[in-house]
Parts: sequence; structure tokens; C-alpha cells
Amino acid sequence: MSEQLPKCPIARTAMILGSRWTAQIIRELLDNDRRRFQDFSDGLDGITPATLSNRLKMLEESGVVARKIYETHPPRADYVLTAKGKKMAAIIGAMRDWGAKYG
Repeated sequence: MSEQLPKCPIARTAMILGSRWTAQIIRELLDNDRRRFQDFSDGLDGITPATLSNRLKMLEESGVVARKIYETHPPRADYVLTAKGKKMAAIIGAMRDWGAKYG
């Protein structure tokens, strides 16, 4: 993330999770150890390939997601949560619980 980060830790977290689809991408990785691009496309109804690519890139740059590239033909890549990304499980769980109860 090249923009200046706010000093408030809540605002910094909201910058990552606040973009549409970002929390769902993290949830997909929490529910499944690793995902491919097509897995996200199949599991997130309505996300465009451009948006998915943008969000995955932002999550990589933020250190939340890592991409593992395999030297196969055709090339393929898996996305996994980093240790930093796995720490978001409590946040995503709380959002899921709140949404189920009040949303």
C-alpha cells in the first residue's frame, strides 16, 4: 500500500478490510488453506477478474496474503494467508457473527 497510513490502528485495519470483497477473500483463505484465482472467482459470486486481481495484489502488498507460483505449464499460483493474515481470523469471525445477528 503506497499511500500514507493513518496513525490510528483501527483506521489502518479499516483501510485493508474496507475495500469491497477484501474481507470475503480473507474469509475464503481462512476457510480453505490455499486458493487459486479461479477458486476465488467461483466462490465469490459477482466479483470481476479485475477487482479480484486488484484486491489480491493489495493484500500481498499489505503482507496479509502470499502468492506461491509453481513452475508448471501453464503456470499456476496459489494464494495463502501469511502469519499476519491469519491474525485476522478473530476480526473476520466477529464480523461474521455480527452480520448473522444484526445484518
